[in-house]
Amino acid sequence: MKPCISQATTMTTSFQDDLTGYSDGGCTAIEVWLTKLEDHLKQHSADDTKKLAADRGIVFPAASYQGGLLLSQGEARRAHFDHFKRRLDLCQFFAIPTLCLVADFVERVDQTGLQRAIVSLGEAGEWAETYGVRLAVEFRGRSTFCSSLDTAASLVDACGRSNVGLCFDAYHYYTGPSKYEDLGLLTPENLFHVQVCDLAGVPRELASDSDRIFPGEGDFLLDPIIRVMRERGYDGWVSLELFNPTLWKAKVHSVAELGLGAIQRLLEKK
Repeated sequence: MKPCISQATTMTTSFQDDLTGYSDGGCTAIEVWLTKLEDHLKQHSADDTKKLAADRGIVFPAASYQGGLLLSQGEARRAHFDHFKRRLDLCQFFAIPTLCLVADFVERVDQTGLQRAIVSLGEAGEWAETYGVRLAVEFRGRSTFCSSLDTAASLVDACGRSNVGLCFDAYHYYTGPSKYEDLGLLTPENLFHVQVCDLAGVPRELASDSDRIFPGEGDFLLDPIIRVMRERGYDGWVSLELFNPTLWKAKVHSVAELGLGAIQRLLEKK
């Protein structure tokens, strides 16, 4: 498995400062936060941005995240899909192979809504395939539906597209209804991306994204999860994804250096 860091971990700094700071901190694999990239491209050309990344030896294994595709209808659906296609164009240009897609079920879903979501996910996968991009569906632990790994795997399977798989986020795995046995559903074919963090001293029911900390500093049992993924043949990227406001105040290169070290220690364990 290979370590990378999500730009969500340094949310308040610019895209350009991230590229410089991450590489200075020893991290040359970055999970792109798409809003940052879009804001950056308002002032800088795509060609110059690609050159900046190349000069620093930086690769972009994945990008986060796309929402609004599964249940929206009418004009809202057209707007979300138009935005999605623009982001697919960015992924293609910057050679980003995987786009994380949130299964954003906010309200309760009935069977009609579920079927709509499956059809929409299949359509999104079809569009992504034309750009050479994979979609990694992320379950959200507190969503009204698709809050568990089990349900996310079923949704991915139901859409029937080989370029649609799973994004496994350890935070949502632990704060939602997923079970350890759900890890048995993971395969090299359906697991596209992994995001990790830790949590300490906060009841899971009260935890928020801002409570995320470096792996190995909290209560999550990440070692067995990584072990199962390795045994099941996953050899892809494992990304540090934190939304901790305290870290947002730190120097980017320091966060990158500390974060990369935490991920490497996790992946080095047998």
